[in-house]
Amino acid sequence: MATDLSQIAQLLDATLDPIKHKKAEAALKLEEKKPQFSLQLLKIVATENLEPKIRLSGALCFKNFIRHNYVDEDRNYKLPIDEVNTIKQELIGLMIACPSTIQTQLGEAISIIADSDFWDRWDTLVADLVSRFTPDNYKTNNGVLEVAHSIFVRWRPLYRSDNLYTEINHVLGTFAVPFLNLLSATDQQIATHANDKTAVKGYFDTLSLLIKVFYDLSCQDMPPQFESNLEHISTLLHKYLTYENPLLATDDDSEAGVVEIVKADICEVLQLYVTKFDDDFGRYTQVFVSSAWNLLSAIGPETKYDNLVSKALHFLTAIAASPTHSATFNNENVLNQVVEKVVLPNVALRETDIELFEDEPIEFIRRDLEGSDTDSRRRAATDFLRQLQGNFEQLVTNVAGRYIKHYLEQGNTNWKDKDTAISLFLSIAAKGAVTAAHGVRTVNPLVNVVEFFQLHIANDLVSDTGVEPISKVDAIKYLYTFRSQLSKEQWQAAFQPLIQNMGSSNYVVYTYAAICVERLLALTDESGVRFFDRADIEPFAKDLLDHLFKLVEKENSPAKMQENEFLMRCIMRVLIVMNTGILNFTDMVLDHLVGITNIIKTNPSNPRFYYYHFEALGAVVSFGSSAGTAKFEARLWESFNQIITEDVNEFMPYVFQILARLLEQDPSGALSSQFQALVPPLMLPTLWETRGNIPALTRLLAAIIPKASRSIVAENQVQPILGIFQTLLRSKKTEQNAFDLLESIVLSINRTAIEPYFKEILALIFTKLQGTVSDSFKLRFVRFYHLVSARVEAGLGADFFVSQVDLVQNNLFVQIYLSIVLPTSDLLNRPVDRKLAVISFAKSMGDSAAFAQRYQKGWRFTCEAMLKLLLNPPKVSSGVGDDVVNEADVDDIGFGLGFTALNTCKKAARDVYPEIQDITIWVRQYLTDANARHNGAIAKYIMERLTDEGKAAMAIYVN
Repeated sequence: MATDLSQIAQLLDATLDPIKHKKAEAALKLEEKKPQFSLQLLKIVATENLEPKIRLSGALCFKNFIRHNYVDEDRNYKLPIDEVNTIKQELIGLMIACPSTIQTQLGEAISIIADSDFWDRWDTLVADLVSRFTPDNYKTNNGVLEVAHSIFVRWRPLYRSDNLYTEINHVLGTFAVPFLNLLSATDQQIATHANDKTAVKGYFDTLSLLIKVFYDLSCQDMPPQFESNLEHISTLLHKYLTYENPLLATDDDSEAGVVEIVKADICEVLQLYVTKFDDDFGRYTQVFVSSAWNLLSAIGPETKYDNLVSKALHFLTAIAASPTHSATFNNENVLNQVVEKVVLPNVALRETDIELFEDEPIEFIRRDLEGSDTDSRRRAATDFLRQLQGNFEQLVTNVAGRYIKHYLEQGNTNWKDKDTAISLFLSIAAKGAVTAAHGVRTVNPLVNVVEFFQLHIANDLVSDTGVEPISKVDAIKYLYTFRSQLSKEQWQAAFQPLIQNMGSSNYVVYTYAAICVERLLALTDESGVRFFDRADIEPFAKDLLDHLFKLVEKENSPAKMQENEFLMRCIMRVLIVMNTGILNFTDMVLDHLVGITNIIKTNPSNPRFYYYHFEALGAVVSFGSSAGTAKFEARLWESFNQIITEDVNEFMPYVFQILARLLEQDPSGALSSQFQALVPPLMLPTLWETRGNIPALTRLLAAIIPKASRSIVAENQVQPILGIFQTLLRSKKTEQNAFDLLESIVLSINRTAIEPYFKEILALIFTKLQGTVSDSFKLRFVRFYHLVSARVEAGLGADFFVSQVDLVQNNLFVQIYLSIVLPTSDLLNRPVDRKLAVISFAKSMGDSAAFAQRYQKGWRFTCEAMLKLLLNPPKVSSGVGDDVVNEADVDDIGFGLGFTALNTCKKAARDVYPEIQDITIWVRQYLTDANARHNGAIAKYIMERLTDEGKAAMAIYVN
């Protein structure tokens, strides 16, 4: 055991080495498969004489192991039950004893376990936590509260449900009273140790966690234990909202101290209680409003106070949004004070903002952009003023207008004052949320946003000299914010100056220009038609792309090259809007994109950048390969093959999608030797173990199968492919991918090669249908049935399907057909699927011996189902239009953990019978011909088996 521990510790250390990490991670994957791996990791985390970095690496590895190996999607344990029990017994005490960095990772692991087991399979946890509370040991209490917070914080984003409330009530019954006692005890300890820096800091850390857990416990509904102690709790919260202790102040202007953290957490609790529980809490709010106001009026501009200022402003915004409390602000003198003492100091530029602009420009942009995750003072102050403006439009517009006018006058000689004026104007001009797609949709009718731009801002956009870079950014950001308010003619006047600003030497200026151009090119009207289309940018698209690529390539280290995702997003958008217009310069674009791929693949560090990068590559492959795909395959292969062989997990799902798209672009072409060589590696289980690979791998394999069907049969690869299908079918998360693969096999592999396996395929599907399955599973099965049933010309058809079902269980087909196939067929949504169902039904009526003789009632039911689908005949549109491509939301993209579809490589719905254009005409012709083939049998069945209504409906199809 000691040897194993030492070996695993060495591997964990090696994962931190940029040179050794790939090999070490592969070795750890092998160790994972050995018994009690999770417990060995916990022993490493608990070993105090190991280096902290190894213990932390062990905690991170444990968390990821638990994420993937604790339970399956049905909550069945994947680990032995004794290992599960040992983890639960050891984990709480270990986390409490560990340093805070390790506590964070173990806390996340506990949260993962709690998602599966709490509370019904871990009903001792809360009592265990409560038993560890002490009145005066802050180290122990902090560990316990970290565990509690990691579990209870899961409730915050959840919708109300009976199960959720049962869980919360289970917790409150044991936890709430001891929690309130600890809150009071901690308050006493802070008072007792007010002059002992170490002790008071420890107890304040406890208080910070107590406030966070207080929010967790209240996030769905106010606990009755809190409601009965609300006055005491309010007094205590107010005490610490106004608390000061010089011993707890930090010397660093950028680092918030624990007092600021506690006050910010209290403001968050106040916002929750005003928003959700004002009937009970309302009587206590006035004292908090006054204290928050005083706090905001007195607080300094240092960045360490930013989070506190933001949270305090959010609380006041909640007050302003409350019909009960907002009247406080309906007064000109009060609003003057609001603007002067609260809003202006927090929208004005600070020296730290200017330093960030100059020293960390990409960080400045991310914080400044509307809708970013960062909670800035400026955004919080803007939201507060917007809320007030929504309540008292005329009054707020007049009050703010006076300050805007004053600062514009000052701005003639001081650019910072002009920046303040513009920020203040943005606050009152926009109504509602600023959306990522359209910017401001609704404006304050009392102001004219276009006139304000022309009078005060336009000159900063077009001037080549004498304009501060931040003033340039203000002008660009103004256009970005109000992009939906400008007409096409107004934009055409502003577009060229915007493009010219991409030539600025200032990082923030050219990046903001790229952001604005990208959002403008993505802008659509209500019907989805682009505001700016290909014709608007075609004259300068090549030069624009070349310049954008040069900006990306200014730095040649992997991390720096992929730092600025906004430039790559603009490249992507230009390529999407240009569509097939890129044919004249695809070589130039490919040179740049392949070169960038080769550099960043050595260290993928910015998921947003490389997502946009692969969307751009997808656009080139989709729009630039009309003359054939061979050139693209040749240009991309070396780079993509290295990504696969070097195991660059972050890029592989994208690479597989683009390779699949290349094959789908040329369905009739032969499979190149390079793709043929790729088939055996694609069968290896290791690639399929990474869940993020599965959708793209399935699509790639499904695209290869039609082109390699002969060699797949000749080299006995049908069975391994069906083995992959079987594995995918087991999981709800991959069952759709299983059907993608199965359909490709049925369409491409001849009957003699798949018939030996068909009974087993059906048995697997029927076993799953016996359980609780999703509607989407039933729909895919029914589509699969129709695919087999329709493929009479390939030796399949309804009779083949029936004979194979009989091998599973005699006469089982009747049950499957009546309870699943017929009722579900009408639920098929896509025109290609409904068309396939009609073809399947028609062929069953016209040529199936089973339906002619064995299932005579089934013939009638089939006819009725077909007629129902033909009431609204499915029409399949052919060709690919100039569709607007909306990229994915990449905020939550993990590093190789998830799958993100490339929209530029979106797979078109497969029409198995594209030659059938008018399905009604085809049905009439097919059944008429079948009637002739079978000596009038179809007409006879119509007369004998259908109702009068059915006979009348069929009259137009069979004479």
